[in-house]
Amino acid sequence: MRRQSKPLQCRTATPRPHTLAWALSWAICLSLAPGLAAAQSQDAPAEDADGAGDLDAIVITATAGGKSKLRTSVSTSSITPDTIERSAPRSTAEIFRNIPGIRSESTGGEGNANIAVRGLPVAAGGAKFLQLQEDGMPVMEFGDIAFGNADIFLRNDWSIDRIEAVRGGSASTFASNSPGGVINFISNTGEVQGGAVGFTTGLDYGSQRLDFRYGQPFGDGWRFHVAGFWRSGDGMRDAGYTAEEGGQLKANLTKEFENGYARFHLKRLDDRAIAYLPVPTRATGSNGSPNLGTYQGFDPARDTLQSRYFRSDIGLDGDNNRRRTDITDGMHPDSTAFGAEVQYRFADGWRIDEKFRYADNQGRFVGQFPAEVGSAASIAPTIGGVGATLRYANGPNAGQAYTGTVVRTHLFNTEINDFGHYANDIKLTRSFGVGDGGNLDLSAGYYASRQNIDMDWVWNSYLQEVRGDGRSALLDVISATNVNLSDNGLYAYGVPFWGNCCTRSYNAKYEIGAPYLSLAFSLGDLDIDASVRRDSGDASGNYAGAVQVANVDVDGDGTISGPERNVSQVNNVGASPVNYDWGYTSYSIGANYLFDDNLAAFARISRGGRANADRLLFGVVQPDGSVRAQDAVDLVDQIEGGLKWRNGGFSLFATAFFAETEEQNFELTSQRFFDRVYEARGIELEASLRVNEFFFNGGLTWTDAEISQDDISPANEGNTPRRQADVVYQLTGGYQASNWTVGANILGTTDAYAQDNNQLVMPGYTQVNLFADYRFAEKWVVGLNVNNLFDEFGITEAEEGSIVSGAENVIRARSIPGRTASLSVRYEF
Repeated sequence: MRRQSKPLQCRTATPRPHTLAWALSWAICLSLAPGLAAAQSQDAPAEDADGAGDLDAIVITATAGGKSKLRTSVSTSSITPDTIERSAPRSTAEIFRNIPGIRSESTGGEGNANIAVRGLPVAAGGAKFLQLQEDGMPVMEFGDIAFGNADIFLRNDWSIDRIEAVRGGSASTFASNSPGGVINFISNTGEVQGGAVGFTTGLDYGSQRLDFRYGQPFGDGWRFHVAGFWRSGDGMRDAGYTAEEGGQLKANLTKEFENGYARFHLKRLDDRAIAYLPVPTRATGSNGSPNLGTYQGFDPARDTLQSRYFRSDIGLDGDNNRRRTDITDGMHPDSTAFGAEVQYRFADGWRIDEKFRYADNQGRFVGQFPAEVGSAASIAPTIGGVGATLRYANGPNAGQAYTGTVVRTHLFNTEINDFGHYANDIKLTRSFGVGDGGNLDLSAGYYASRQNIDMDWVWNSYLQEVRGDGRSALLDVISATNVNLSDNGLYAYGVPFWGNCCTRSYNAKYEIGAPYLSLAFSLGDLDIDASVRRDSGDASGNYAGAVQVANVDVDGDGTISGPERNVSQVNNVGASPVNYDWGYTSYSIGANYLFDDNLAAFARISRGGRANADRLLFGVVQPDGSVRAQDAVDLVDQIEGGLKWRNGGFSLFATAFFAETEEQNFELTSQRFFDRVYEARGIELEASLRVNEFFFNGGLTWTDAEISQDDISPANEGNTPRRQADVVYQLTGGYQASNWTVGANILGTTDAYAQDNNQLVMPGYTQVNLFADYRFAEKWVVGLNVNNLFDEFGITEAEEGSIVSGAENVIRARSIPGRTASLSVRYEF
């Protein structure tokens, strides 16, 4: 049993030698930058070209609000549309790689990214300790819902005014289930009249996208903004079909009046995007120094197991009725969201802030996962018995024998019936004068939310060849007596290779109520704030697992084929209850001191929590629907402190941090439970520099993390958590003239371990992205960006934890995409 959380204990870390080299190199560069800025640009503003380093910017996300970065005791970053464009992102999650302290494993495509902050673990996937928001309200209550990660329901478009990120600190008390931080997409609200229409096309990959935006004030305090996109194409990897198609529309309407404002939001998202999952990858060399890359002509950086010959799946739904699935749906969020926010200032100094959001979320997640990669000779007998062979089920070689390498594919086919989310946040604030020039801000609020998680998992098993270019054919199993034991590559209704674990249906509802209180005191150059929050939750509903049924005519053809002799169905008759509650208290105390107009220091101590949701249904919920208190909530304790400094055109934000984290989780692809405690300490640097027309901004995060306690696998204690690199870094620099801009965005990571056993190393890599734009007329701009300019190969995750030295191994991994280039043209009005 996992021990109860203990008080914070800071220990001195011993960095690895190469980590010290990285940190020292960065420190030398930072020490030289202020002199360069002061010498060449005495009058330059203390921010970079797009405002990312502006320490005077007001922070509104997950804080008491109303104070600048220089005077807040939290670590914050802002990303503007210019910053986004210059990082040449191919998905929303790729934007997050430019935020210091954030580790965004963005190789899943448009969604399904693993996002971590400051060494907090990603034991199973998603963004467990980090909340994604739109205009201050959660996209989803839980960021790691299986096959329903929050980023699947979030898209980057021209509606964005800026993205604010708060790491650690007061995120624990100003948002539920987000002790690691908050990333908030803040919308443009049309303060300035104008708009734009733009078209982007892939130069070496199939993608076309149309974006637009327009907003304006229109009298008597009214203004509006509307933006959106539509896209269609094959995506970054050749799937053999149109793999990305759909779009988003966002709009808001604001009415300002003498004592406040009212604003209404609307969002409609209906988008299909391919789900990139691990693929076969060659691994030679040794665990400590592997060589990774193309496996038998299959390029992990450009190829995918999705194929023109594998576009439909026949099976059952959550009610055990016949269903046909279009595999080209991929990740298909279908969401309609609307909300409102009102701010009103009373005559006696009180202010009320009210925010409401409701999202009707549904859709699908379907993608091919390689459960096993092996030879035809080794895999065929496990299905068809001694003497079984394989032959092509479709494609140009249909009917011919197949003797090559085989992928045992589990088709992750999940139906999102209802992920509806409701949230309301109301806050009352009053400012008081205290003593001689002091000020005290008192805020009290209440947050209420409901998250539905209604989903069906009905998966089937296939065999397919290892081949790229969207041409991987399906394979049938032929017995020694020449009997076809599969149907067009489908050999099982269910996933018997994993013990038919994953046929299930669940319909659960999670309700949260959270009162919170905040005090912020200012006196001269000193700012002190303290906040507390009490989260109470209730989970109710039911879930059902698998039952094996013999002789089911799934495809309705009147005969019982080989796969239909043993069919995995949802055991709805034997559904189990979900009936438990939880509660935890979060707090955060911080202080900031302004030494002068250009230098400040801060310190903060915090405790926050994250309630566990659907992942507890995998064996943790008791037969009566209850859950042990220590399993229902994972707590995070944090200490942080840092400096904020600017000199001429240079600014620096440096933060040291320590965190202790509990983690209860279940990983689907490995069928493993986690019950652990982690510790992480490190340094987070963010800097920007402007020298005349040259601009630079970047960040570096050094993290020393370890598994300090593992109740299920004690051998892992003392190891580094999987996929946690010592150093991640990002740098954007360029030259901005009157009508053109050119530059590069650099992203990198040092080595990390593939799994918690700390054997197989994922080599570090540096990715370079190029951007350029040219205003060739008053209202016309043409742009070019290249993602992964030098075609660097790097993986962000691998299912295997070790390889055989000196042999050719095949691992299942997700890699960063190879080089892609796009061209855009924009008309502004």
